[in-house]
Order: sequence, then C-alpha cells, then structure tokens
Amino acid sequence: MKNQMKKLAVLIVGLVTVFSFIQCTKAEDTTPTTTETAKSTALVLIDQISESENAAESVDDIIACVYTCVNGMPVEELSEAEVNTLNFMREEEFMAHDIYVNLFAAYNLPVFNNISNSETIHTTAIKALMEKYGLADPAADHQTGVFVNQDIQGLYDALLQQGLLSINDAVVVGATIEDYDIADLLSHITEGTDNEDILFVLQQLYRGSRNHMRAFYAHMTYRDITYVPQYISLELYNQIVGSAWEVGNGFCSCSATENNPLFILQTQ
Repeated sequence: MKNQMKKLAVLIVGLVTVFSFIQCTKAEDTTPTTTETAKSTALVLIDQISESENAAESVDDIIACVYTCVNGMPVEELSEAEVNTLNFMREEEFMAHDIYVNLFAAYNLPVFNNISNSETIHTTAIKALMEKYGLADPAADHQTGVFVNQDIQGLYDALLQQGLLSINDAVVVGATIEDYDIADLLSHITEGTDNEDILFVLQQLYRGSRNHMRAFYAHMTYRDITYVPQYISLELYNQIVGSAWEVGNGFCSCSATENNPLFILQTQ
C-alpha cells in the first residue's frame, strides 16, 4: 500500500506539472505540437493514476474494506428518504458500470475499464448498506442494461446510444454520467440523509465521482472537446476539473484524519 501511495503521489505531481504547462501554452505563443505533446502526456498520466487506484486485482480488497467500514459504524433508524436513496443509488451506480463496460468493449479505451471497476466498488458499497439494514435489493438479480427504476433505464438507453456513435461521444457520455452522479450525490448528502454510515458511503462515492470527472476531462481536453455541465453548476465543474486528483481509498481508512497518511496526500 505504501509503495502504491508513493507511486500515485509521483504521478499526481507529474500531472499537476503538465496541466500547469498546458495552461501556460494557452496563454503564450507556443507551437501546437508542444501543446499537443503536453496534453498527450497529461492523458497518459491520468490514465495511469486511474488504473493504479482501480486495478481489477484491488477491487476485492477494497470491497472487504467496504464491509469492514460499513458494519463497524452504528446501526441507526432509517428514514423513508434514506431507503429511497439506497434503492436509487444501487441501480444508478450499476447504470454507470454497465455503460462503461459497453464503451470499453466498443473503443478499448482504458479509462472506461478503470472506472467501471470503481463503479463495481460503488454499487457494492450501497449493497453493503442494504444488507446491513435488511433491505430488499432492487439489483439482486441484476442483468447488464436492465433496471427496475424506469428513470434509470431511460437514462441508460439514451446515454449508451449516444456513446456508441463515436469515441468523442463516448468520452462526453462519461462526463455526463459523472455530472449526473455528482449532482445526485450532493442532493442526497445535503438533504434527507443523517445516518453516519450512509453519509460516509455517499461521501466516498462523491470523491470517486470527482476523480472520474477529472479523468474524462483529461480525455476531452486531449480531443479539444468543451463540455458544459448539465446537472451541476459550471462553478462546481470548474472547481473539480481544476483541482488535483484526490489520492487514497477512504473505504480502507474509514476516515481521513491528521494521523492518517491518506490525509496528507489528499491535502497537498
């Protein structure tokens, strides 16, 4: 874990340096070739960071951390709003996962594979909460692309169709999914949720979605695509894509404190 954290820290320092250089090249009269090289380097770095954090071999270990954290927190009375949140988020995270799996199959772009692994962790975290509270799981027999919630089904169908049009459309669909997910998570975090374990999980999903947005932003920048957020404010979008990758998996620390090495990396 320590070696992985050091590797991630080095990659992020490199990424920040490259993105700073890209901003300078936009302001100065430098050659297009130099700018394109910088964008390409940034893309490679952010894909490496994403792969390192979401490697398939790490998923089982992180899921074990999920259950340890969730089950180690108090059992509190569930409100109707919290039950509805868990039901919706369970399928919403599957929606993202299923679209990314399909887009990876279509374009073999690593970002979709990396983030689909992350979405597996996200939907399992919601499942852990549902099991803890004895709730019926709407995705217990999940089949790829099939959802109980018809709003999610409609969104899945529309976004997958758009993503299969071209690789540029696929990258924009990735940003759109994270845009939607961030807005939804924020609404659940700020309204109708007060259980410690649910808030903890939602905050981890929110951190993950911010990183996912940063990854898709790097791909859009590389392809000269300008994305206008549809669900979150432009101010929040710019704040997210203009800030550094947030290192560390909170599920394996349960909290980021000043005594936790993850806290140091997350705040640098």
